[in-house]
Order: sequence, then structure tokens, then C-alpha cells
Amino acid sequence: MFAERFPGQEPLFFTAPGRTEIIGNHTDHNGGKILAASVDMDTICAAQKTDGRIVTIVSEGYVPVEIDLDKLEEVPACQGTLSLTAGILEGAIRRGFQTGGFNAFVTTQVVSAAGVSSSASYEMLIGTVVNTLFNDGRMDIAELARIGRYAENVWWEKASGLMDQMACGVGGCILLDFDDRKGQGNVSYERVDFSFDRLGYDVLLINTGKGHADLSGAYSAIPNEMRTVARAVAGDETPLDGECNLCRFTEEELLARLPEIREKTGNDRAVLRALHFYEETRRVEEAGRAIREGCFDKIPALMETSGSSSWRFLQNTFVDTEPAVQGIGIALALAEIWLKRENAGICRINGGGFAGVIMCVVRQDRTDAFISYMEPFVGREQIYRIAIRETGAVPVG
Repeated sequence: MFAERFPGQEPLFFTAPGRTEIIGNHTDHNGGKILAASVDMDTICAAQKTDGRIVTIVSEGYVPVEIDLDKLEEVPACQGTLSLTAGILEGAIRRGFQTGGFNAFVTTQVVSAAGVSSSASYEMLIGTVVNTLFNDGRMDIAELARIGRYAENVWWEKASGLMDQMACGVGGCILLDFDDRKGQGNVSYERVDFSFDRLGYDVLLINTGKGHADLSGAYSAIPNEMRTVARAVAGDETPLDGECNLCRFTEEELLARLPEIREKTGNDRAVLRALHFYEETRRVEEAGRAIREGCFDKIPALMETSGSSSWRFLQNTFVDTEPAVQGIGIALALAEIWLKRENAGICRINGGGFAGVIMCVVRQDRTDAFISYMEPFVGREQIYRIAIRETGAVPVG
């Protein structure tokens, strides 16, 4: 496809996987911790630099993108792949890296709106192209992730954290720590040796469909409400060096002043979301210890508790402006009924929530039966079997 679109060039090849979150739902943006993994769905491209300043990206099934690097300010925001690409290029320039013209042809297995982060996979792919073609590989994964987050925050107006990009970029199963007390945008990670296959489980993602509402406001409300609680805990000692995130305080500090904080914020949902943050971060720490000690069988139960907290405390299974639309809740209820009855696994919300996808971890000897059970409700084409992939965003060959 590259040769047909850009004849006479010898391209290089690149790959970036999708990702799944195992434990740590909506904690990264407030300095929390996450257990995540890259998956065996990827976005790939053939690319080669040119002598000019024009970036041309043809993505199979999408409108081609053409951007003049000298006219980035003319690219409109919130216009899908065009804006996201411009944000990646501008983010690289702002962080002191080189860019230049290149041609690329992109295709993907990362299903859009299926909770495996197709946008972050694309961001890390294009970032890796820029890193390889123009920067001799000097940009580390964290830099590429920050550039991807910049593109989403500024050019897509989506208040995402760094988790999606880091999980797509590093590869394998990773423990992520976003504690920002050492500086905004801080992230550290540890690769850990874990897979569901060794436990005898399959991982299924079930796409329940997108709701009617624009979800940007719902996503952004979670970090913003958590920060509202953090500011209430801080009181007159609110930090001046950036966002006031929950990681700067302890759950005990919140509980000690709970009546005052409820009155000050006037938002009980925000308090529940803050409690989710602390309990979820603790679950990630417990999961990390279990993996290091080889106690892998503890992970499914921790995942189930995490999913329950997302449903009850974090409240990201439906959009409050459309309470009658609860595809996520229906899918979780149906899956939970069968899995508990058959003692065959667990289910939980996957990713950002509000619409889209649930994750089911199912005993391999019961997977086919579970799929047959869910098929009449969601359609077999909406059920994806995934596995952890060990390779992150890299040039190939």
C-alpha cells in the first residue's frame, strides 16, 4: 500500500500495540498507580522521510492527513486524526526534538472504541516514527507518552493521563507509578512477569456500543472532581507548583476531615471518586506484591474488586445526563450472573468507561460456553479474545 501511494521510496516499518488496564481505573491523572499491559492488537505503518516539510499519512479506511510543519497553527483542533497528528508533531517540537516531512501508510487491528486505546496506539506509533527518522532514537518511552498526552489534552481537549500511552509504548505487563510530587508529568514503571494464560484464563473484551452523549465532559469530570477534593484536603496549604492531585495526601487525611470536606465541596460523588482513587492505588500495590511473590491467583479477585469500585465509587458505567442508557451495566450484570453461577471467572469495566467495553477473565475450559451465552445479547462480532504482547512501540527490522 505504501508503494502504491508513494512509489520510488524504500520505507521503514513500525508497530505499536493497543493496551488494556488490569487494575488502576482512572488513577493516573491524580498521581496514582496502575497495573496495565499491551495487547496483541497493533497499529503498523510503513514510513520514510522526505526532503520537504510536508507530513502525509494515509490511514486505511480514513481520510488522508497532510500537514505543513511550517503552518501547524492553521490546523484545526478536535478534528480527529488530523488534529491528533498535528498535536504529536507540535508536542515533539515543544519538547525540543526534531521533526521533518515524511510519508506513511498506516493500518490497524486496534479496534476503535473497544477499550484498547486506538488513539494512544496511533500516538505512540507516529511518535516512534518521528523518533526514528529524525531523532536517532533519543526520545524515551516517557517522552513519547508525554507528547501523546499533549496531543490529546491540547488538540483533542480530552483530559487523559499518561497510562494509555505508557502501556502501549513499553510492552508486556507493567506497574506504573504517576506520583507527581517529584514534578508534573512524572512517571516511572516496572515490567513484571505476569500473564493470564499461565493461570488458565482467557481475556475477552466485549464491546457494548457507544452511548449517544459526547463523553469528553464525563471523562474530564473525574480528574477534576478528584482535584476538587484534593484542594479541600489541602485547605490553605494548596500547592502552587501545578495541579493539586490526590497523591499529595493520604486517605487517612481525607477521612479525618470528611464532614468538612463534604460541606466544602458540596459534591458527594467527588468524595466517592477520591475514595476510589486511594483504594484502587492500594489494590495495584497489592497486585504488584502478589506478582513479585508468584501469587498470581490473587489477581482475578483484585480485578473484580477494582471493577466493583469503578461501578459503585467511581461511577463510570453510565453518563449522568443519559441515565436510561446503561449498556455497560447490562453487559456487566449479564456476564456476572453467568460467571458466578459457573464459577468461571470475573468481569469488570475496561478503560475510561461510560460507554464501550467490559473485560471478562474466563476459565479457558469455559470460554466457548461463555461466548455462546453472551452472543445473543451483544453479537459475536463484538467479543474479542486478547492476550498480553511483550513488545511495545518499536521500529521493525
